[in-house]
Amino acid sequence: MSSTLTQIAQQLKDSPKKVHLIYAFNGVGKTRLSREFKELVEVNPSGEEEDTSENSELAQKNILYYSAFTEDLFYWDNDLSGDEERKLKIHSNAFTNWVFVEQGQEPNITANFQHYTSDKLTPSFNTDYSEVRFSLERGGDNNIDNLKISKGEESNFIWSIFYTLLKEIIEVLEEEDNNAFDNIKYVFIDDPVSSLDDNHLIELAVDIANLIKSSQSELKFIITTHNPLFYNVLSNEFNNTLYKDSQDDNQEPLYRPKESKKYRLDKKSDGTFVLSELGRNTPFSYHLFLLSEIKIAIDSGQVKKYHFSFLRNILEKTATFLGYKSWVELLPKDENGNPNSFANRILNLSSHSAHAGEEIGDIEEHDKDKLYELINFLSAEYKFRQEVATNE
Repeated sequence: MSSTLTQIAQQLKDSPKKVHLIYAFNGVGKTRLSREFKELVEVNPSGEEEDTSENSELAQKNILYYSAFTEDLFYWDNDLSGDEERKLKIHSNAFTNWVFVEQGQEPNITANFQHYTSDKLTPSFNTDYSEVRFSLERGGDNNIDNLKISKGEESNFIWSIFYTLLKEIIEVLEEEDNNAFDNIKYVFIDDPVSSLDDNHLIELAVDIANLIKSSQSELKFIITTHNPLFYNVLSNEFNNTLYKDSQDDNQEPLYRPKESKKYRLDKKSDGTFVLSELGRNTPFSYHLFLLSEIKIAIDSGQVKKYHFSFLRNILEKTATFLGYKSWVELLPKDENGNPNSFANRILNLSSHSAHAGEEIGDIEEHDKDKLYELINFLSAEYKFRQEVATNE
């Protein structure tokens, strides 16, 4: 059933589950959903009296969230005139004030950042935490100061700040005599994996899942992502029971798989959205989804040029997984054992056009037939599991 993002946010709020994991393609509306959810659950939505105690500004909030807005708190001063004093500037808000000023989490942030990058890559903050510089500690005179770190390292750094905050809040909420963060009820994490390589992405997903599963408070977690690998790792982790003592299965578990739900968010042509629940034992697979999209297009007679791009994407990922040098080796063979030249030509023409005149959406009927043949061949030859299509 189609819904607005506000209605989907309300559905997530009303759910008793501890964890909600949502996959959506880029541009569907994950960040907008995080904003809708924030506005729905933020402190005093019904006009209740505001907390006038001396609690931290952050402690008065009831939602903690990580999104593109979090990353926007950090921006580069590249010293364009001198090209020497490069530094990452930090906007001050409740989030950064609590982490740096109130709790003095700088050492933990540095440790977490170096854990995901390198123990030689060191951040150095100024006294009021309005900026940070990076150096590469090689020893002796080989150190590199005022380093402009990569986009992936920058994402890791910002995530490390949030992760340090989240870990501290979860630990504080476990203390019976400490109510510093009792107001916080929700954690919304929107795509923390931009620009990360696969190894760090997997490690980050496992760490997030373990931290969430270890939480024994009433916190609810919503995680959205466009990354299939990140989704699958999290999905598998949330399918596993967590015990305080991993060697003793007879104890009461800290977390059970039934405490999580998995979804896919799709946007329809009329601007509404569909939140489809995914099975606990069937993590979403990007290539299977693309296959199902192509099959839907074939069955409805709506094959377009971009569906050949989908197919090439599937072939490239499958070739990498199976160890082939090129995706062309997966194509049907002619009588001489060579990859079918016509199939190869169609895929190249339909996914890498060089001339503006070729940029049309419609496809000739015999090319549609070739797409149908290729899909059937791949499904049979490489035993692709069928992904159930949920598009309305």
